Amino acid sequence: MKAMNDLVTFYDQKINSRLLIGTALYPSPSIMTQSIEASGADIITLSLRRQSPETQGGSHFWQQLKDLNKHLLPNTAGCHTAKEAITLAHMSRELFETNWVKLEVIGDDYNLQPDPYATLEAAKALLKDGFKVFPYCTDDLVFCQQLFDAGCEVIMPWGSPIGTGKGLMNPYALETIRHRLPSATLVIDAGLGLPSHAMQAMELGFDAILLNTAVAKANDPIAMAKAFRYAVDGGRMAYLSGAMEEQSRANPSTTVLGSPFWHQTND
Repeated sequence: MKAMNDLVTFYDQKINSRLLIGTALYPSPSIMTQSIEASGADIITLSLRRQSPETQGGSHFWQQLKDLNKHLLPNTAGCHTAKEAITLAHMSRELFETNWVKLEVIGDDYNLQPDPYATLEAAKALLKDGFKVFPYCTDDLVFCQQLFDAGCEVIMPWGSPIGTGKGLMNPYALETIRHRLPSATLVIDAGLGLPSHAMQAMELGFDAILLNTAVAKANDPIAMAKAFRYAVDGGRMAYLSGAMEEQSRANPSTTVLGSPFWHQTND
């Protein structure tokens, strides 16, 4: 059960679910829609470049997304320059009628690491044009801080490179970002492979999780979507509950002080 009134805020929009989910790589459109519903997600990401709705490409696919009645978060996947990302963002805003954009500007094709300079350049330009920018970034504190200082209220550092399923490569760096940016809405984006990875991120105090491959490429995407849903809720509840402090020595959970002991005698 979710905590009462525990909503997450993305800019000025309050959202019920702390799990965001993508729409790529599923074995069929039917499994995609069923997985999205099973995840409980209120926000779904989609790529203009991959589906080409401006030319009526994949019209059935787009209708299925509309029928889900979810918040759309278009992304700039596949862009390698700030100019490309800005152009694609403007096209997405016109087509999807939203000023939300998940900003991706890739700097390396091997590990799909974002280019910090181009990402920051594009973020500043898009914010100036009235966009609500959700920037994909690494777990570099300075990179995240600069995006936040530029006006990005939502910051989306990776757990590990996109599609690797390696989980949180550097929990210390992520925990530091959470501590240093207490007022930012922080979303782990990319690299999660198991529900336990999502739960770990939520236990660190992150506000939400965005994933795609871990669900879409599972043997049973619908069941995996549901598993991630429970993991995100469980991790959030654990964070709000407050974990016990770690100890350097064992401590008994049941005290013997004042407890009666029966002694057998030979009398």
